Amino acid sequence: MTSTDSAQTPAKAPAKDPWDLPDVSGLVVGVLGGTGPQGKGLAYRLARSGQKVIIGSRAAERAQTAAEELGYGVEGADNAETARRSDIVIVAVPWEGHGKTLESLRTELAGKLVVDCVNPLGFDKQGAYALKPDEGSAAQQAAALLPDSRVTAAFHHLSAVLLQDPEIEQIDTDVMVLGEVRADVEIVQSLAGRIPGMRGVFAGRLRNAHQVESLVANLISVNRRYKAHAGLRVTDV
Repeated sequence: MTSTDSAQTPAKAPAKDPWDLPDVSGLVVGVLGGTGPQGKGLAYRLARSGQKVIIGSRAAERAQTAAEELGYGVEGADNAETARRSDIVIVAVPWEGHGKTLESLRTELAGKLVVDCVNPLGFDKQGAYALKPDEGSAAQQAAALLPDSRVTAAFHHLSAVLLQDPEIEQIDTDVMVLGEVRADVEIVQSLAGRIPGMRGVFAGRLRNAHQVESLVANLISVNRRYKAHAGLRVTDV
C-alpha cells in the first residue's frame, strides 16, 4: 500500500458505548391499560421519577380516577387520546384484549414508539404456562397490527406489587428490551433507567420476544414457592 492509499483510507469510527443512551426526560409516556396493576405501577414509577405520564383506559372517567390516585401530575384519558398525546406508548392491557385494542388504535399509534409488555399466559391447576400467539409473541402481534408504528418489547418481568408500593424507593431489576431499530431500543432502555434501581438491557430483535414473555410463567412459580416478588439481573454486563 502506498502512502497515498493510506491517506485515502477513512479512519474507523470508535465503537459507540452501549450505555450512552439518549435523554428521554422530556418525552410524554402513555400507558394503555393504565388502570390495571402492571400499567398503574409503571405509570406511578415513571411519574415519580419526573416523567410526564398519561394513563389510558376504555373509559376516560376510570383513567382520570386512577390518575388522581397516583398523583405526580399523572393525567387520565381514554385510550385513543392517550395514544395521540404521547411520544412513547406502553401497552399493558390484558392479553385477551391485546389484539382488538391495538387494531382499534392503529391510526392513533401511527408514528409512535410502542412498548409492548404483555405476557400471553394461561392458568390451570398446575399454575401459569406460556401461550404462543400465531405471530410468535405478543410483541410480534403488535408489530403486525401496527405497521406504521415503531414496536419494541420491554417491562415484562416487573412485580406490580413492588411497582405500586410507595415505601419502596428502588426496584432492583434489569429490563430486557427488544426491537428492530437500535435507536428505538435505546430510548426504551433509557426510559427504564429513569426508575431507580432499574437498568434497560438490549436483548435482541422481536423474533426473540416469545421466550422473554414466557419467562414470566417461571417467575410466577418462583414467587409462589418462595413468597417473593422476583425480578431478573443480567450478570457481567
